[in-house]
Amino acid sequence: MSTILTAIAAAPSPSPSVVPDVDVTPGVAGFVAIAVVAVVTILLVVDMTRRIRRTRYRAEIRQRLESDAGGATTDVPARRADEDGRTDVGDDTERG
Repeated sequence: MSTILTAIAAAPSPSPSVVPDVDVTPGVAGFVAIAVVAVVTILLVVDMTRRIRRTRYRAEIRQRLESDAGGATTDVPARRADEDGRTDVGDDTERG
């Protein structure tokens, strides 16, 4: 057991080597990639916030119109089934 400890103690420890910063940093390409991801994320959050706000306002307006009409809106159907089985709940999407 003592021979193992002396062999381990006698082995030189590796000296820390200095690595140039160029080898360990992502550089310009990494910065550009992260900047693009950040800008796209910000744009997606802004767009999502606008869409949620628009949907909420349309729901509030629809609720006000239904309450003003006394809840009897049987003239216009609220949902319409298309040929493929989907239901149309109004024009909540942008068409461009």
